[in-house]
Amino acid sequence: MSNPNEYGSIEQSIFIAASPEVVYDVVSRPEHLNRWWTDEAVYQPVPGGSGYLAWGDRATTRPTEVTLTVVEAVPGERFSFRWIYPRGETPTPENSMLVTFSLVPDSGGTRLTVTEEGMREQGWEAAKLEAYYLEHVDGWMRHLADLARYAPAVVERVDG
Repeated sequence: MSNPNEYGSIEQSIFIAASPEVVYDVVSRPEHLNRWWTDEAVYQPVPGGSGYLAWGDRATTRPTEVTLTVVEAVPGERFSFRWIYPRGETPTPENSMLVTFSLVPDSGGTRLTVTEEGMREQGWEAAKLEAYYLEHVDGWMRHLADLARYAPAVVERVDG
C-alpha cells in the first residue's frame, strides 16, 4: 500500500473553451452544477452560503448527499467551498474537505484548476484515505471533462 501522506490533496487542471466569467458561473451557480456534476445543488453562491449537493446515478454507485458552505466567491477568479459527508453537520476546517476552483485566462479560454484538500486531517485509516482519494481523482477527471463540454454550450446560448 502507498504511503497515506501521499493522499492529502487532489489537484487537476483542464482547459475550457469559455471565458473565466462563464466558467465561474458554471462552477459556482447551482443551476449549472446540475447540468455537469450533481443531480441536485441547493445553496447561495456567496461566502457563508450553505446548502447541499446530491448525486444519484450520475456520479456514484450509491446516492450521496453532502453539506456545503461557500468559503470564497471571487467572480472570474475563484470559487471555494467546504463539504462534509454525510449531509447534516456544518462543514468546518476540522471535519470537511475544501474544494477550490481557480480560473486563469488562457489562449482565449480558461485554465481551470480544481483542488480538494483536507483528507489527511480526517484521521482516517490508510485504506479509507486511499479509497476516498482514488474515488475522487477518478470523479474529478470525469466531471471536469463534462464541464469542458458543457461550458462552451453556455457561451453559445448567451451569445446566440
